[in-house]
Amino acid sequence: MKGTLGTALGATLSGAALTGLATGMPTQIESGDIDSRASLKDEFDLHFMAVGDWGRNGADHQLQVARQMGKWATENPNDFIISTGDNFYPSGVASEHDPLWHYSYENIYTDFSLQWDWYPILGNHDYKSDPEAQVRYSKISRRWKMPARYYSKTFRLKSGEKLLIAFIDTNPMIPEFYKNSEYGPHVAGQQPKKQLDWLDKLLANSDACWNIVVGHHPVYTAGPRTENYDTLAVRKVLQPILEKHQVDVYLSGHEHSMQHLKNSSEHFHQFISGAGSEVTPVKQNLGYSRFVAAEYGFMYFAVNTRQLQCKIVDHLGRTSYSMVISK
Repeated sequence: MKGTLGTALGATLSGAALTGLATGMPTQIESGDIDSRASLKDEFDLHFMAVGDWGRNGADHQLQVARQMGKWATENPNDFIISTGDNFYPSGVASEHDPLWHYSYENIYTDFSLQWDWYPILGNHDYKSDPEAQVRYSKISRRWKMPARYYSKTFRLKSGEKLLIAFIDTNPMIPEFYKNSEYGPHVAGQQPKKQLDWLDKLLANSDACWNIVVGHHPVYTAGPRTENYDTLAVRKVLQPILEKHQVDVYLSGHEHSMQHLKNSSEHFHQFISGAGSEVTPVKQNLGYSRFVAAEYGFMYFAVNTRQLQCKIVDHLGRTSYSMVISK
């Protein structure tokens, strides 16, 4: 009986295989061929979201923003997520095993479409405990990609051109932090000049068609910190490098609002995406303001060789702003 059954199955399988070959049917299916996300295509080559100042255990609209991020990334192409810092309130994480990883991150950004790579940077609140714990978490999490306190990543577009993103740590660039009882122990020994030299050299050697720098503290802002000591300190050391190398975009957080800023005398556009879980007031009618809003949300960027598009999406899923930078 066993022999008869085995012979019959063998004959059936052999016949099916021969029939498939004869009719030209595929004999191997890649997972991408049946992935519904493969159909989410547009005129852009690369897509990413940016959210900042979010880690509040789901409170103060963090959960609502996370849900809209998941919905947006389900309905639109998206390759990765950038976090612009202040990942954990009020005082960062104590270790890579801190429960806040679950309460503020893993259990909040749960949608399947948000399980791709996250590229984070450190904010000032992350410096109140152990900032290195967020680097070490990269060895635990599949999606948390933070190899160091500052690092870079190059993405290739379909044409073969490149997009360079430099992820920097602005905290050691603020002199006042070295005297602060909470920040001081963690900025000590960070050698800000070494980081700035690294950034200068990285941008000087870049052959990318788009160059983006991501840092937590803004160079300019229409929020409460327009002339604050941290804004002025970062502007002093960073603005000359951004202009020297004609950087296209400086993306930051820190201000809990959504902003697009552009000085007419400077090349780079600044975007502030810092309203992942709390909003603070903004100032209207500043000379460099293109768009400012005290609203919860995230930013969505799309890039090809010729254009970089930015959309601002609020916690209700509404697109409140859209613009395009052209080469």
